Amino acid sequence: MDEPTPADAQTGQNPGSEDRKTTPITDPPSGSQNQGGARKSKVRLAAKKRAAAQASSSNIQAKAAPGLTNFQKGGTLLALAGFLVPFFVDIPGLDEPGQRMLSIFMAAVALWISEAIPLVATAVLVIFAEVLLISDQALLPVTDQAAKASEFYASLANPVIILFLGGFMIADGAEKYHLDKALAATLLRPFLGSPRLTLMGLMMITAGLSMFMSNTATTATMFAILLPVLKGLPPGKSRTGIALSIPVAANVGGMGTPVGTPPNAIAIAGLREAGITVSFVEWMVMAIPLMLIVLAISWVWLAVRYIPRDVKFNINLEAKYNTTGKAKIFYLTAGVTILLWMSENLHGISSNTVGFLPVVVLLCLKVMDGDDLNKLDWSTLWLVAGGIALGKGVGASGLDKWLIGSIPWASMPSALLLTGMALIGFAMSNVISHSASANLLVPLGVGLAATVSTSSVHIAVILGLGCSLGMSLPISTPPNAIAYASKEVPTKEMAFTGLVVGIAGVVLLAVFCPPYWHLLGIA
Repeated sequence: MDEPTPADAQTGQNPGSEDRKTTPITDPPSGSQNQGGARKSKVRLAAKKRAAAQASSSNIQAKAAPGLTNFQKGGTLLALAGFLVPFFVDIPGLDEPGQRMLSIFMAAVALWISEAIPLVATAVLVIFAEVLLISDQALLPVTDQAAKASEFYASLANPVIILFLGGFMIADGAEKYHLDKALAATLLRPFLGSPRLTLMGLMMITAGLSMFMSNTATTATMFAILLPVLKGLPPGKSRTGIALSIPVAANVGGMGTPVGTPPNAIAIAGLREAGITVSFVEWMVMAIPLMLIVLAISWVWLAVRYIPRDVKFNINLEAKYNTTGKAKIFYLTAGVTILLWMSENLHGISSNTVGFLPVVVLLCLKVMDGDDLNKLDWSTLWLVAGGIALGKGVGASGLDKWLIGSIPWASMPSALLLTGMALIGFAMSNVISHSASANLLVPLGVGLAATVSTSSVHIAVILGLGCSLGMSLPISTPPNAIAYASKEVPTKEMAFTGLVVGIAGVVLLAVFCPPYWHLLGIA
């Protein structure tokens, strides 16, 4: 029986009731008349259903398309003004390609900060605008030295994108075959002696997973394990401390490897564009000591502030490993990939090439399929690509030299310069996404390095890691948003903890890391 349409509901009639009311109760009409009346009734009913469906669809679309906030409207206007001004105002010391690139850069800054359009939309807009305005296929006149349009498009398949693609493939496979939850439950068993020891275990496992999985996926996985624990605790500081520990550890742990978080990849890509290669292991050697120290500081802060000594945790540690043939192939592939990443200096195979290994193996052996490929975080990959293209455009147009020349960076002591870089990265990444912050700052930082005595590697790595330290607000990073959504973390407590951990990290990053890197000979 047909369900009543919205139009029928308003009149209190069932489908076809109007036809029944107007049909005289007399002797049945002839066969042809009866068939014709039935056809007309069906046509009218179908028309009513189509009209009701269209009206319903229009209502749904209207509800699903909320307007921009005032902040986003302001960002849109600022992006438009920033884009147009260099076309109408002559900027001293900056030639035509540089002025066009400045238009693109200012529009990108406004859109990334305001998120008037999705971050990935700004990234692809940057690539397209560079092709149309400063490449050899530009719509406006350019010099013979203009960058080729193919170079900007190639950002979408940059070797760093391939590296990240492999990391995403492993992370999604771990979720598909439930390796993430089983591994977390297994690793947590040794830390059940005391509540503060359990907190340490939670943070270490979260940080370890986020070194190779996305921070967001790691946080979601750990919260799935911990939700029963949070519900079993009395309301108050204990719940807040446990819920806060996961995003803090995920954000800090992501600093440890090139695939841990997008700012790391953006920093490596920026250095690669400058002709400097940082291997997978070199990044780990530079970043993991900082990661461990910041993680320890975070644990001490959270334990002392939030976790009483006598609170009890009840955690379900049932670890069910998938033992199917496909799952075993995935375990082997993921393990070999991680080992190859960590032994790059021994075998000489680029970490980018290794990153493509799990993509090929898992798809060819049907361990993962097209549906799994569709589920990968392509928007993040394209966001990183937009940052790579922005850096390429800033360098190719000469905008980097003009921006750097506008401030007397060379007169600053190296320690002050690096501290300023770390603080800028930390401050920006608290109010806009970590990826967007790194996309904006790394290209400028790498260009700046050519004019000062400070190492390009130091500047790029400090900017990349500094952007990962911004975790003071629910909007700062997806792990923070997940924790806030649990309703266990007041914004005030998140901001307080984020500032304590972030500022401690900035001091360590700017003051203690450069001498340590010099001792290692990484410069």
